[in-house]
Amino acid sequence: MADWQANLITDADGIEQLIRSTKTIAVLGIKPESHADQAAHYVPAHMAAAGFEVIPVPVYYPDVTKILGKPVFRKLTEIGRPIDMVDVFRRPTDIPQHLEEILAVKPKAVWLQLGIRNDEAAETLAKAGIKVVQDRCLMVEESRLRR
Repeated sequence: MADWQANLITDADGIEQLIRSTKTIAVLGIKPESHADQAAHYVPAHMAAAGFEVIPVPVYYPDVTKILGKPVFRKLTEIGRPIDMVDVFRRPTDIPQHLEEILAVKPKAVWLQLGIRNDEAAETLAKAGIKVVQDRCLMVEESRLRR
């Protein structure tokens, strides 16, 4: 636990290693196709097109049963299999309410999208051995690796 800060990924090499080791991404706060112009839809759509398995976990939209052609899960804990990354599209103040659930599924990493930063939550996750990226766009970082 002493070196938990090593789990806070901020450098390009760490981000590259994280993305390259990721295959399955649960997207917490994903939006359906009706919101295709918003990052919470087009970023996961990009990641799916890039070959990642995207698991939709919308917070709202109770009538939506599929996003990106995949069945939606209402909670991370309902997925029932290993998750490499939880990509989070939630306000910084909303993240604490998801911490227990994220810790329960033990993803290898949690990615807080561009504009999302919660240092207390990041510290909690990092101390649990989960790698954390904050305030960065997963689509931008993934695209950079293919140049």
